[in-house]
Amino acid sequence: QVQLVESGGGLVQAGGSLRLSCVASESIFSTDAIGWYRQVPGKPRDLVASTTNSDSTYADSVKGRFTISRDNAKNTVFLQMNTLKSEDTAVYYCNAVVRRGLRKYMYWGQGTQVTVSS
Repeated sequence: QVQLVESGGGLVQAGGSLRLSCVASESIFSTDAIGWYRQVPGKPRDLVASTTNSDSTYADSVKGRFTISRDNAKNTVFLQMNTLKSEDTAVYYCNAVVRRGLRKYMYWGQGTQVTVSS
């Protein structure tokens, strides 16, 4: 069982920045992927950004504004969010995909609220 703890959410004005952090309870180097999703009420949880040991993937809506990074030594993944827009308002969830033997497991954090005021 991997535990993920997010922090860094809050209220920010449009055009501002926030940095989210996610600390994992075990080495993120061994994960297949680790990243961030977001969800607004009544809608599905959508991928924001994800990273493996070799590359990163971004949703089109955040490309050029958000940057995902990782500190393997601290088992931490970050999401730097710049030029925030009101449509970025959501609960942001950290996600990790871990392979154990022939099976993959997906773990989620508890979520952190990001609110962008216009």
